[in-house]
Amino acid sequence: MTNEDEQAKVARLIKEARIAMLTTVSGDGSLVSRPMGVQDVDFDGDLWFFAEEGSHKVHEVEGGSPANAAFADSTAWVSVSGRAEVVRDLAKIKELWGTSAEAWFPDGPETPGVVLVVLHGETAEYWHAKGGRLTTAFSLVKAKVTGERYDGGENETVRL
Repeated sequence: MTNEDEQAKVARLIKEARIAMLTTVSGDGSLVSRPMGVQDVDFDGDLWFFAEEGSHKVHEVEGGSPANAAFADSTAWVSVSGRAEVVRDLAKIKELWGTSAEAWFPDGPETPGVVLVVLHGETAEYWHAKGGRLTTAFSLVKAKVTGERYDGGENETVRL
């Protein structure tokens, strides 16, 4: 596959998962992860999240923390790593606004303290077990019965 094909595959797997565990580094150097809803935009290497300006994640990003977004569903896992930044652009907030943002910020896009965190992905690694849960279960049983190593499907690292 070409790098463009791999990037398209990463985009598809992310779109199917929708919720990420966004990880940053706290002031004391520990890793902190929290679930975040990815905003529905075509993936071009950037992942967009709504956040509250006073939150730890925003302070960590503003302090220069690297970031990672990890996704999982029943047959695929994706990890996107890069640098993040806080965006305070009302036009962009309005552009990305939707029902999931409204659940957290019921006063709308002009709610004081609403910001965006954008993760500029530099690399992504994915694992994809083709064929769904049944195929995965069959492959696990086959590995156990034959004593051969489990074939977990595709695993690639993609430059974004």
